[in-house]
Amino acid sequence: MTTLDAHASDPIRLGWMVGSPPPADRIIRFADSSFFQFPATRWAFSNFRQLQPTTVVPRGSHPAVPLPRAERDDIDGVTFVPIGRSDPMTWAQSLAANYTDGIVILHRGRIVHERYFGALDQDRQHIAYSVTKSFVATLAATLVAEGRLDDQALVPQYVPELANSGFGDATVRQLMDMTTGLEYTEDYTDPNSPVWEFSRAGGFLPRPANYRGPDSFYEFLPTIRKGSPHGERFSYKTVNTDTLGWILRRITNGSISDLFRDRFWSTLGVEQDGYFMVDSTGTEFAGGGYNLTLRDLCRFGEMMRLDGRWNGHQVVPAAVVDDIRRGGNRDHFALAGYNLLPGWSYRNMWWVSHNEHGAYAARGIHGQTVYVDPAAEMVIARFASHPGAANANLDPTSLPAYHAVARHLKASR
Repeated sequence: MTTLDAHASDPIRLGWMVGSPPPADRIIRFADSSFFQFPATRWAFSNFRQLQPTTVVPRGSHPAVPLPRAERDDIDGVTFVPIGRSDPMTWAQSLAANYTDGIVILHRGRIVHERYFGALDQDRQHIAYSVTKSFVATLAATLVAEGRLDDQALVPQYVPELANSGFGDATVRQLMDMTTGLEYTEDYTDPNSPVWEFSRAGGFLPRPANYRGPDSFYEFLPTIRKGSPHGERFSYKTVNTDTLGWILRRITNGSISDLFRDRFWSTLGVEQDGYFMVDSTGTEFAGGGYNLTLRDLCRFGEMMRLDGRWNGHQVVPAAVVDDIRRGGNRDHFALAGYNLLPGWSYRNMWWVSHNEHGAYAARGIHGQTVYVDPAAEMVIARFASHPGAANANLDPTSLPAYHAVARHLKASR
């Protein structure tokens, strides 16, 4: 079957959820999984609050910190050669190729490029998927820097309920760098993969009529077994982040939403509330359930670019940002077989390129990202709804496009 391109799958063009009520074939529901089927995803990713239970991360009553504008008309024409191809592509063409819902480029803190497509606009939240992980692990690294969390401690020191699970002899640091050896796989193409079992337990996917499995994230995590020694290789597993979230709740006696509010949303001068998808117990999906606006994601990325400082606040310790930029163990990362990311590493749930610009990124399935290029003084935030979940579907176009724009901006100072 031929997959619709970005133009043909545009949710406004297709008329999803329009009408009172919408036509039967234009209704998107959670219960029948239509929300997670392309092209309906192109509407759903910008409207999760209408489909699933959520909890708000309030922006508060403080005024938003403006993002100054210095828009340029030369970005769309920047060219690059996608990985594995010989013919060039323009930046504008890459946006359609990757089913972009919205993209913002900051250069020296100013918006130089901003585009929205389909159901997204500047005031609407979009699911960030695993970009959420980078927020959560940055919080954890901050608490480590403050002496409130020991990253060398074993997980059961903070969550005794996991003593007999695969996490029983894993350290907090191994969670943060995704080097646990759990019997758990994250294969988005396999409907029986543990990642989808985890999603059903947390209510992120509907459950079959005869479902008798775990009823929450807290019930699922103790069922995970150990499959290999911890600390020997990078292996991407969302359950590491939700276990880390459990630890953060324990040591702060609050929710992840509280932490986001107190540590980020109250200091970044954001424009809009954020919101988390939650399970049946009200527990946030720490591994991939945050929804926010694109400009507010830019503010987070710009704070990281500025050594953790923003809006007159040291939001994240500079030492934490520096540790992320240095990256993790490249040999451990190489064992994971990410052929499109040679020489990369992973640290505090950030993907570190080690390229000549020192770029690093938070990344989520279907094309969500915030990409920080310190040398070019550039931050790119993108939301997308690519029909393929894995970033390998987008990286051949996205990564050279980002670097081409970075070189362009760096050269045009």
